[in-house]
Amino acid sequence: MTEAPPLDAVDPYAWLEEVDGDDAMAWVRERNDETLAGPAATPGFAATRDAIREVLDSPHKIPEAALVGDRLYNFWRDAEHPRGLWRRTTWESYRTAEPDWEVVLDLDALNAAEGQDWVWHGAKVLRPDFRRALVALSHGGSDADVTRELDLVTLTWVSPDDGGFFRPEAKGSLGWVDLDTVLVATDLGPGSTTTSGYPRTVRLWRRGTPLADAPEIFAGEAEDLSVDAWHDHTPGFSRTFVQRALDFYSAEVHLRRDDGSLVRVDVPTSAETSVHREWLLVQLREDWTPVPGGASHPAGSMVAAVLEDWLAGSRELTVLFTPTPATSLAGLSWTRHRMVMSVLHDVRTEVHVLTPPEPAAAGVDWAAVPLPGLAELVTVGTRAVDRIESDAIWLVTTGFATPPTLAVQELGAAGEPAPPEPLKAAPTFFDATGVQVAQRFATSEDGTRVPYFLVRGPQARTDGTAPTLLYGYGGFEISLLPSYSGTLGRTWLSRGGVYALANIRGGGEYGPTWHQAALREKRHRAYEDFAAVARDLVASGVTTPAHLGVQGGSNGGLLAGNVLTRYPELVGAVVIQVPLADMKRYSHLLAGASWMAEYGDPDDPEDWAFIRTFSPYHLLDADRDYPPVLLTTSTRDDRVHPGHARKMAAWLRDHGKDVTYYENVEGGHGGAADNSQAAFMSALAFEFLAERLA
Repeated sequence: MTEAPPLDAVDPYAWLEEVDGDDAMAWVRERNDETLAGPAATPGFAATRDAIREVLDSPHKIPEAALVGDRLYNFWRDAEHPRGLWRRTTWESYRTAEPDWEVVLDLDALNAAEGQDWVWHGAKVLRPDFRRALVALSHGGSDADVTRELDLVTLTWVSPDDGGFFRPEAKGSLGWVDLDTVLVATDLGPGSTTTSGYPRTVRLWRRGTPLADAPEIFAGEAEDLSVDAWHDHTPGFSRTFVQRALDFYSAEVHLRRDDGSLVRVDVPTSAETSVHREWLLVQLREDWTPVPGGASHPAGSMVAAVLEDWLAGSRELTVLFTPTPATSLAGLSWTRHRMVMSVLHDVRTEVHVLTPPEPAAAGVDWAAVPLPGLAELVTVGTRAVDRIESDAIWLVTTGFATPPTLAVQELGAAGEPAPPEPLKAAPTFFDATGVQVAQRFATSEDGTRVPYFLVRGPQARTDGTAPTLLYGYGGFEISLLPSYSGTLGRTWLSRGGVYALANIRGGGEYGPTWHQAALREKRHRAYEDFAAVARDLVASGVTTPAHLGVQGGSNGGLLAGNVLTRYPELVGAVVIQVPLADMKRYSHLLAGASWMAEYGDPDDPEDWAFIRTFSPYHLLDADRDYPPVLLTTSTRDDRVHPGHARKMAAWLRDHGKDVTYYENVEGGHGGAADNSQAAFMSALAFEFLAERLA
């Protein structure tokens, strides 16, 4: 028998990269039919799907809202409105158990009237009169979308024939400057996009003029990730900013003066910058010494300066946060007078309220008080009710066994915050009595302590054979935190399952250094961390390899693919969703080029030497035994190409491995365009795991 050439030399499944190709779609339909006739036809599947759908469609979910003028706006999906309603109500009504909602836009009715498959992508409302909105809609959930102008008084579209703004389908954005002017970043033909497929130029577009004639105000390079622009509508601080993203983790920010000139904000390109009124905030991904021989600030710190002083050459800074080995900055949000800072302490949330000095002056300490009463092993999310006019924040609290609650809290311009006012509580979708939640630490191959959360259902076996689902992501500085999932509770914990959530390197749980510890040639550390957690679950008597399943999507799908190919002996089943898999081709497929700062450049021989070691498609070995695997993706995913999942599944199938495949025709990178599709895809994963790990 002649040995097949390596997949990076000759790819026999390259034809599956043709997204809508006849042969590729015929193959997809055959695999989908097999799954519909097999796993999706089992007696338990329909019950699991319906239980999930009941959670997703529940009329008692918290309708989280955004204040727009004097109204609270909410986007809502349920059984009767699968594509959703954009609706609004008053504060008085929102505080009641059953708010009286006025429908602003009914997407299901819109789709029926226009014969389309629109999916909501959000809206931007123009201050200060809040009469017009720019609404983004996507076909089937893809990243590419259109933007249309909506009159919020008459609740009718403003037609392009009547001077309404309309951005044709593309990856990009449209944002208000004033009623007759917008900032547009979009695909305008050859030369207007980067190699990653995102906008390369920003234009200032005036009402009643052709988009093609809008003057260009900024252009990046073709090799950049993207460019974007936004206008700050804060009274007294009206200004436009332009951002040039060099790659996923570095960007230049420019202030556009009234005369059209651009002034770069001189901070490290690796830093995240934000502006509020007088203040410039800089979150560091790398150590920074602003003045040679002066004070140095470590990666993970946040410092503040007075923006105009900084642009004029001052290098005076106030240190607002310095990380420790156990703490990291998780996020911030501004109110009118206060800044709310979320900190993770060993992946547990702490919230602090800071008050900047008035008048603004750098080098002066900000008064800081913690928000009291936060329970351990829950996550608290904060955001401003109105960062321009108000000092109130929304507080959302959630945990593995704790349904979300929503409160509003007045921080005030100074002094101690008022007690939070409870507003809404989500229903309990499963009986959490007896559910045990704990945080543990595993030891990775290089000695690093890796935290993970362990959630044990009340009926879980205690003889060391409990079916256990291990979930992870480990990339792009994204943190995985405790949160409530009625779906997980109903379909896994209540059926005797155990759930583990791994906080591996590559994520953001311990700040940028935790992320950078698994970048590029160090990627293997993320997979070693995940394997260490899997081994700890077995060594501590929770489960056995035969009863341990792993799941991940997107970059987490790459993680799960590496578990399959590098550590098949550790697990009994693998669920891989909307994944990267072919790391030789990823940078040439859709948005893949934008992630080379994370993974490396496979066209560079030196980079490919290490990338190949974590490319699941190229690690496949016909002579090796693999656990059963479920691979899912979406035809309309225009971020991670469906060819990754297709080719991985085709190889496994053609080499006699146990593989189940399903490709949703809609859904974009999220995998589903509505609750019905989401329930189907989730049920497929949970039923697959329940059967294979029983």
